Amino acid sequence: MIVRTESVLKNTTEGPEIVIEPQWGWVSLKLNELWQYRELLFFLTMRDVKVRYTQTVLGVAWTVIQPLTAMVIFSVIFGQLAKLPSEGIPYPIFSYAALLPWQLFSGTLTRAGTSLVANANLLTKVYFPRLIIPLSAITAGLVDFAISFLVLLGLMLYYAMVPNWAILLLPFLVLFAVLTALGVGLWLSALNVQYRDVQHIIPFLVQIWMFASPVAYSAGLIPKGPWRIVYGLNPMVGVIQGFRWVLLSGKPPDDLIFVSVIMVVMLLVTGLFYFRRMEKTFADIV
Repeated sequence: MIVRTESVLKNTTEGPEIVIEPQWGWVSLKLNELWQYRELLFFLTMRDVKVRYTQTVLGVAWTVIQPLTAMVIFSVIFGQLAKLPSEGIPYPIFSYAALLPWQLFSGTLTRAGTSLVANANLLTKVYFPRLIIPLSAITAGLVDFAISFLVLLGLMLYYAMVPNWAILLLPFLVLFAVLTALGVGLWLSALNVQYRDVQHIIPFLVQIWMFASPVAYSAGLIPKGPWRIVYGLNPMVGVIQGFRWVLLSGKPPDDLIFVSVIMVVMLLVTGLFYFRRMEKTFADIV
């Protein structure tokens, strides 16, 4: 979409008129528009947070209940019954440290994937960079993450676990998880406008993705070889390994994290270009 200003050569006091034209072909990303519409991004982010917890009894407590419940179930099934190794770390905090980035990823991915269709009325009424809609769904997930992170701090205090210098890398790992969700979310949100089957596929995809990630188990269980490289194509492998390392002084990420980084870059770049290419059709189809 191109927005340009033209002078109106009339003998009137009219100001310049705004001409909005579709841009064909592989367009530039024009990420500078995001800064120009930063107030809209903030508004949509806060709206998503408020709407999610409006008229709920427990409110933001649901953000904590979900990972805590999963931690208890994983601890009983995988920690006590299956007795999966946890790298010498108490299994409850071992699993919660993985559930924290996973909740950030899965929640933001689910909301971003359906964000365009959910905001159909906004798409058809006014021009703004469409990228703001899935991006607002991603940034709203950071609020839930911050609340859940407080619980992890309590668990670390209970188990007397003090992080080392690697804790300084935590913001980069959070960014890593967010960019992964954004890259996949851009693909899914654009596809969901054309094919509404995508909104039914997303929950199934997230469920399968969780078991393909080392949430309930250690990535060290995957034997070295070609299959381990294939396993590393899952970007969340590197994210979860990194979280356990910087927070719990677990095993540092191995070569899998480099494979994960390459995948994140590919997903993000291709997702951005595909989203911008399809952007001109959103208002007509949605």
